[in-house]
Amino acid sequence: QVQLVESGGGLVQAGGSLRLTCTASGSTFSSYAMGWFRQAPGKEREFVAAINWSGDSTLYADSVKGRFTIDRDNAKNTVYLQMNSLEFEDTALYYCAGQNVGAGETKFGTWGQGTQVTVSS
Repeated sequence: QVQLVESGGGLVQAGGSLRLTCTASGSTFSSYAMGWFRQAPGKEREFVAAINWSGDSTLYADSVKGRFTIDRDNAKNTVYLQMNSLEFEDTALYYCAGQNVGAGETKFGTWGQGTQVTVSS
């Protein structure tokens, strides 16, 4: 089981960029698919992006496609979310999540504590 810690959130103007980082502890990171989710005040948590264990397959929510990029560095136990052309509607608490594909998990079962992203209009 890994533990996940997010960083990189903050306050940015609309049109700006931020890069979120999620660092995992433990030696089995490369067997995890990784994802980013977000939750805005008063709203349900929603999927943002995901990447498979090797980094050669990614998936994005329609709302962020073309603006956000997910990638990972298994040597550093890290997954990133590069967010460009940020919009006010991107304001949310962003969570990193892991799915232990190597252990047969079928959903994201490991979560970080979240990092706040606030976009000013």
